[in-house]
Amino acid sequence: MATLVIPPAFAWPVQFCIFSTVATYIASIVTSNVSQVDRLWTFLPTIYTAYFALLPLWPKGEQPFYLVPYTPAALEFAAGEYNPRAVMMLSLIITWMFRLSYNTYRRGLFSLKDEDYRWAVLRTQLHPVLFQIVNLTFISAIQNVLLLLLGIPTYIAATQPVQPLEGRDYGVIVLSLLVLATEFTSDNQQFAYQSFKHEFSRYHKYHQWIGARLDWSADDSGRGFLTRGLWAWSRHPNFACEQSFWWIMNLACLPSSHRHSHSVGDLVRILRAPVFDWQALLEPLLPLTPALCLSALFFSSTIYTEAITASKYPAYAAYQQRVGMFSPVETVLKGVKLALTGKRGEVEKAIWGSVKSE
Repeated sequence: MATLVIPPAFAWPVQFCIFSTVATYIASIVTSNVSQVDRLWTFLPTIYTAYFALLPLWPKGEQPFYLVPYTPAALEFAAGEYNPRAVMMLSLIITWMFRLSYNTYRRGLFSLKDEDYRWAVLRTQLHPVLFQIVNLTFISAIQNVLLLLLGIPTYIAATQPVQPLEGRDYGVIVLSLLVLATEFTSDNQQFAYQSFKHEFSRYHKYHQWIGARLDWSADDSGRGFLTRGLWAWSRHPNFACEQSFWWIMNLACLPSSHRHSHSVGDLVRILRAPVFDWQALLEPLLPLTPALCLSALFFSSTIYTEAITASKYPAYAAYQQRVGMFSPVETVLKGVKLALTGKRGEVEKAIWGSVKSE
């Protein structure tokens, strides 16, 4: 029978992931609130990333005591210098953490009493026993594992030969900061809209961040959901940016040298080998696994979120018909399709009250 062998570099991360899974599940039972993992979402990827990027910093050899990070003696690469690319990725993910932490804080989600509204809805749809199974398997365990996976790109970068940052690394920095700035703007627009919607008498647009100072109308409030600013081009610009950021991180760790690339000839040799080498086949996909898993989670959770929203707001169906889920390109194509069928004006009027220009 095959046994699961944990690579030395993942000994501590797996240990910490198990601890986090058990702790968040127990906390969800004690507090009757299953959003405990949500509160840690902003910190755990940074913790795993910091562990891999700073491997030379930790005590080497045996672990001093439980949960203390350490560098296993088998990791020879960690005995030398810090890898600049791994440290660069850590710096970007710390920036990501500050953005998400700020947005989580101002929405009140760090409060132990606050629970994501989607879990509250799901609780009413499932038998209590089935809901607790979902809580243990998906909410606590699977999400914790996913947050561990987000550290893999930095692990890959940390195990590469130490070399100075290249032009592509500076491109990664610029692109990542641009994506984070766009996500920050979309968060601000959503927060400004919700503030206007729920605190109309106290709302003032100039109290908001630049980029979120939109002239909301009574129609915007009555509609019940945001359709202006970046949200006129994507139904979830914040989700699109979140996925984009981690795709950038996953691609940033790819080796620079063509010697590490896998050609079509390599793939053919793997497939024709007498003993099928799954490891050799899957190795090129390893850097992309975290982003693929994250996108799968966002796609499925967004479908569920939109089902809840559509049940509350009649105009949301028209919004889905006109605006893409994530991509602005899809929004343009939807506009063209509606124009060709002669329905664009009708759909846009149902959403914005007037025809939207591209």
